[in-house]
Amino acid sequence: MKLLSTLAIILLSLGQAHAGPALDTLNGLAPQAPAAAPAPKADLKEWTIMVYMNGKSNIEPFALADLNRFETAGSSDKINIVAEIGRSKGLDNDTTADGDWTGVRRYFVTRDADPDHIASPLLADLGARDMGDWRQAADFVKWARAAYPAKKYALIIWDHGWGWLDPVKPGENLLDEDKSISHDFVTGNYIGTRQLGRIFRDAGKVDLYVSMACFMQMAEVAYEIKDGADVIVGAEEVIQLPSLNWEGFLAALAARPAASAEKAGVYLVDTFKEMYSRPEMLDLLQQGGYGTQLSAIRGAKLRGLAQKLKDWYTPAMAAGDKAAFARAKAEVVRFEIGDPSTDPQKLIAFYGDLHHFVELHGRYADKSLPGAAQALAAGERLNRFISSELVIKNAAIGKDRTGKAFDSVKGLAINIPGRPGTLIEYYPTYSKLYFAQDSGWETFMKYLETIEPR
Repeated sequence: MKLLSTLAIILLSLGQAHAGPALDTLNGLAPQAPAAAPAPKADLKEWTIMVYMNGKSNIEPFALADLNRFETAGSSDKINIVAEIGRSKGLDNDTTADGDWTGVRRYFVTRDADPDHIASPLLADLGARDMGDWRQAADFVKWARAAYPAKKYALIIWDHGWGWLDPVKPGENLLDEDKSISHDFVTGNYIGTRQLGRIFRDAGKVDLYVSMACFMQMAEVAYEIKDGADVIVGAEEVIQLPSLNWEGFLAALAARPAASAEKAGVYLVDTFKEMYSRPEMLDLLQQGGYGTQLSAIRGAKLRGLAQKLKDWYTPAMAAGDKAAFARAKAEVVRFEIGDPSTDPQKLIAFYGDLHHFVELHGRYADKSLPGAAQALAAGERLNRFISSELVIKNAAIGKDRTGKAFDSVKGLAINIPGRPGTLIEYYPTYSKLYFAQDSGWETFMKYLETIEPR
């Protein structure tokens, strides 16, 4: 089965009754919420889950399949599930399933046992909307909150992901743009790392945010949305298909609909681990040479992370233990931005697990160097903070194609330069990220670039 990151390379050459708004197909606009006063909090449903599914790419079949998986549970008297899904014609992996319609539609997701047909009520046919525009995502969130108010809100963005990278398409110039998730292959647009935060500033904060996309659980990405979501769920590595364990998650939430955002994040991680620990999924991981991972983290703790990083790398650079950094660079678990042909030893890939990197530096540090004790103590404080305060729950399974076990992966990736090389052309936007500005990590990145991994 193909992987989301592999499919994404093509970008550079993926029965409950309904009581909501009526279908609006005359002008392609979203139905408007009723003007009545909002319901009292006690009368609201516990959750509204908003799924932004961009299938206008080479992963259209999987978008349709996952919407059908949401229908295995469907909405209930405690939980609303609404989806905005797009699809197109003529792209790789195009399918004629489910009527072979094109454009963008909104559905109120109801329970249905047919895995091959979307039976949920169609709320709106929006026509040819750009799902790579952050404003479209924000419009969906605003509409869902108004039409289906609830005590708690979850937003899932479903599509290809590239972490903080904003890839350049063939023939484009390196312009001052920012693009990272929700790739609309029809318009050529996608939502940028910095633009992710705009969704929440425009549409309001959510309790739970989920990236169903590769590489998105990075310090650089999470920091952009730290004020927009209490709990942030995502993967440091490629997300394999069949994506997350939606059936298990929705069953767990249905059993305890009053669950907090943190508990819902735990359900996502626990059910993900259960699914990928099944023998057939372990075989898939082994055949592909991939480990897999998912974590839930606290948005409110990310400012503290930026400061603790600075408190660690400043004395670590001053101690000047380049030998320890060289070994840490070589041994840290890195994630599959490239592939065996472009990066056979996975040493050019520059996404790595933060906790593992800090732990390795401490393991190999020369404790006799001036300042070494201060750096080691700061590294221990940083890793305790990651494990006990920032990360709510983490699941890491298998090993990668170089034999590195994923039990060293602790829940948050970060940019860790490897060997020189270009796996993908991208916009030079790192210095503009809020994380870069608050943590100063780019200064440390430049220091690491002078050290050869060995």
